[in-house]
Amino acid sequence: MKKAKDNGLSNLQFVFLMIIAVIFWAFAFPFIKIGLGKLSFVNLTILRFLIVDVIFLLIILIQPKRFSKLHKKDIIPIFILGFLGVMVYHLGLNYGEQFVSPGAASLIIATTPVFILVSAIIFLKEKINSRKLIGVLFAILGLVIITVWGTENASIEINYVFGALMVLVAAVMSTFYTIFGKKLLDRYNAISLTVYAMLLGSLGLIPFLDYSFFDQVVNLSFNVIGAVLFLGLCSTVFGYTIWYVALEHKDASEVGTYLYAVPILSTIFSYFILDEMITFLFVLGSFFIIAGLVLVNYKKKLE
Repeated sequence: MKKAKDNGLSNLQFVFLMIIAVIFWAFAFPFIKIGLGKLSFVNLTILRFLIVDVIFLLIILIQPKRFSKLHKKDIIPIFILGFLGVMVYHLGLNYGEQFVSPGAASLIIATTPVFILVSAIIFLKEKINSRKLIGVLFAILGLVIITVWGTENASIEINYVFGALMVLVAAVMSTFYTIFGKKLLDRYNAISLTVYAMLLGSLGLIPFLDYSFFDQVVNLSFNVIGAVLFLGLCSTVFGYTIWYVALEHKDASEVGTYLYAVPILSTIFSYFILDEMITFLFVLGSFFIIAGLVLVNYKKKLE
């Protein structure tokens, strides 16, 4: 039996929520780098989702009525959704960021909206008109400009090809999480599906747990602890919940285009935090990305 959809989310509220999610995910890249300074890519993933699981279990205990009933037939599909779409995504991203430059990583991850667009057409039967297609092409053009020429020191250096391939795997897994999660939203509300996917998917990390985890965690500095707490609470608990809330109200292809804004914010944050200079081409690339978002998400108002 399909759950009733809540169509009360206005366009303004939707945009506001997506801006919050994009900000949290843009900050995630430097915080992952901080975490990898003291934690292995596996232990960073485990610690991040240990924090996430504790928060979600507390929410279940405090607000049990907010959650849809978990059907037995969906336990395995939701486990696969959470493990592949979230855990494998972060294992791949954390591993890859050890070997590829920030420019290369952001460019590879930013292929996710393209995968989402193609997958939405194939699996969700979403219709892609010419205006939306032009918007996506504008956003891709802007993304390439920002990544390659957006800062004075921008580069697409790849030190280890397998690292780049693992980041690409992460992009594919993110697409899987979006497309097949969209289908499950017919039976579960956004927070329920997010929580069940995280909790069940985290079980797949247990075989990766060893003594090195405890050795590294007890020696963490305050800045690393703060970085991992941000990754768990903001980038994951809030970010992923907002993602499925958005998918309840919009097509996957439309929601996915917001990921193009992450490199813009990441570069701006780097300007203030790391003193990386922004070039005129960064401004030009940002214009193309924003224009692409407008074409994709506000087509009805423009037609």
